[in-house]
Amino acid sequence: MGGDMFETILYSADERIARITLNRPDARNALSDQMIGELLEAFERAKADPEVRVIVLTGAGDRAFCAGADLGGLGRAQADGRSVADAGAVRESAPFRLFTAFPKLGKPIIARLAGHAVAGGLGLAAACDLVIAADDVKLATPEVNVGLWPMMIMAIINRNVAPKHAFRLYYTGARVTAAEGRDIGLVTEAVPRAELDSRVDELARVIAAKSPVGLRRGRDAFFAVEGRPLEDQVAHLLSELVELSATEDAKEGITAFLENRPPDFQGR
Repeated sequence: MGGDMFETILYSADERIARITLNRPDARNALSDQMIGELLEAFERAKADPEVRVIVLTGAGDRAFCAGADLGGLGRAQADGRSVADAGAVRESAPFRLFTAFPKLGKPIIARLAGHAVAGGLGLAAACDLVIAADDVKLATPEVNVGLWPMMIMAIINRNVAPKHAFRLYYTGARVTAAEGRDIGLVTEAVPRAELDSRVDELARVIAAKSPVGLRRGRDAFFAVEGRPLEDQVAHLLSELVELSATEDAKEGITAFLENRPPDFQGR
């Protein structure tokens, strides 16, 4: 699908970097079912493109990275009597498919936050491998303020944030700064707004220069061993290391190191 065929997002790929932009700025880039569907298509496109080695996810404008779910759509669904849980279709729902897609991307993904990330938008950012935020950006889980709870994104946030910090977010709905988000594990780097693009581009280029095979297999292994007993983790990772060592990229990397030259990784 060409980038011009998306209606709620923008997609471009250049210099080994795919850039996906949530493009509903008037709605603070809120997640509609259509946007989620297009995001999933864009993820598949980036995953399948051998020229793409890194994905950057951002939001249009500087008001909001993403304001979370479209509450208007949620209200309409309730009024119509439609319930994902009642229908027994949780695993077919758009939010489920979105948040479970990240571990399967096979490529590093960086969230670029030029605007606030709240509710499901914070979950979307936290689901990315790295989060680079302008230092004036705010983060929050305000669901409690409208009688809700950050149910689905709690699964994502709890993997990044210690319980005492997580409960403070959930119970109060208060906004925290990007620097505070960095301190509690939600943000990788908080940078001056003027430096946001250059820092994201620099980081993306550094990662894109690495072996795509090593990145993919290492990232897959990270998620594969999550939550497993130590013995199982070590056994799985040792097996992965043996297989990774036999790839052409690994051989090229070692040869380049011995020859004191930059490696030329081909993704094999």
